[in-house]
Amino acid sequence: MISLSTHDGCPQEVSAIIDSGIGEANDAAAPLHEVQPISCFARSGSGSVVGGAIGRRWGACCELQQLWVAPSHRRQGIGSQLLMAFEEHAKRHGCTYFCLETFSFQTPELYQSRGYQVEYERKGYPHRIVKYHMIKQADKHNGIQRLDTQCL
Repeated sequence: MISLSTHDGCPQEVSAIIDSGIGEANDAAAPLHEVQPISCFARSGSGSVVGGAIGRRWGACCELQQLWVAPSHRRQGIGSQLLMAFEEHAKRHGCTYFCLETFSFQTPELYQSRGYQVEYERKGYPHRIVKYHMIKQADKHNGIQRLDTQCL
């Protein structure tokens, strides 16, 4: 007999079992070992990180998972520079399709100004917050200009 239980939160040992099971099923179905991390950082003159873009690439697809700029360095174009450099780096690896998820309070306008389009939006969050899934097809004819950022 199977019993079900619900919880607020998830015990770490149960989470590890579920993660392992999903990992095994995914590995059997798709070559996930080909998924590679990709990142780009902006540093101050003293070398401290003041922003970054972190994601992953797989085949021609690249997903931006995080984009952050330190509060004291915002509104200076660093986010746009990071995004452009991140995309350029991914394009050198053959990526032509980009996607990301962002909330309405996380400046989706930045991504729209860089050519991303809302593929779908998810409502139902508190305070009228909306989550957007955004996509962009890279321009295959024009490169993305090189910026003074560090990409790995």
